[in-house]
Amino acid sequence: MGDLFKAGGPVMLPLMALSVMAVTVIAERCWFWVTILLSEKQTASQILIAAHQDFNSAAQIAKLAEHTPVGRFLLAPLALIKPESKPDPELFRLALESNADDELANMMRGDKILEGVISLAPLLGLLGTVIGLIVSFSTLKVGDIASNSQSTNITQGIGEALISTATGLVVSISALAFHRLFLALHAEQIKLFRRAGNDLELIYRQYWQDREL
Repeated sequence: MGDLFKAGGPVMLPLMALSVMAVTVIAERCWFWVTILLSEKQTASQILIAAHQDFNSAAQIAKLAEHTPVGRFLLAPLALIKPESKPDPELFRLALESNADDELANMMRGDKILEGVISLAPLLGLLGTVIGLIVSFSTLKVGDIASNSQSTNITQGIGEALISTATGLVVSISALAFHRLFLALHAEQIKLFRRAGNDLELIYRQYWQDREL
């Protein structure tokens, strides 16, 4: 591994830094998604069931689940409901929408870092190959082109130069695979937020209409 690192040239150092950044973000995001996917749907269901009966109970359940995105999302409008005052349905909806934007944006934390790794890693790998080729051919003497020693050196130099390109592609492809996975999980969360938010808004609008009668 050490020999490969040296053979890849100077660009292997920034490639290593990019790989460490990618691994750190991927590990943190994997832990985040595993922890919330195990409880998000159940939490949303419990809050909505309680909201059919009593908004205070629903708010308490949401507060207990405040460590989850959906708990914080549904708690924001429920916290507006007080015994002495009830928010207008439009204000209730606005609280849902604004909090959904914040929570969904927070779920994409680290996204820009992965995008940067995906873009930069193959370019750095290509740069390393170009530098390696320049170094290999710079040592070539015109009178020795046909010699076996020169041919061997050039072939070896080209092989070593391609190591950086291969490394850059491996780093980029790995980051891209996890990035696409995180985007798919984020899309599922958008669907969950939309369903839960719409259901809670309908429950509250029905409550508001019954209260006005």
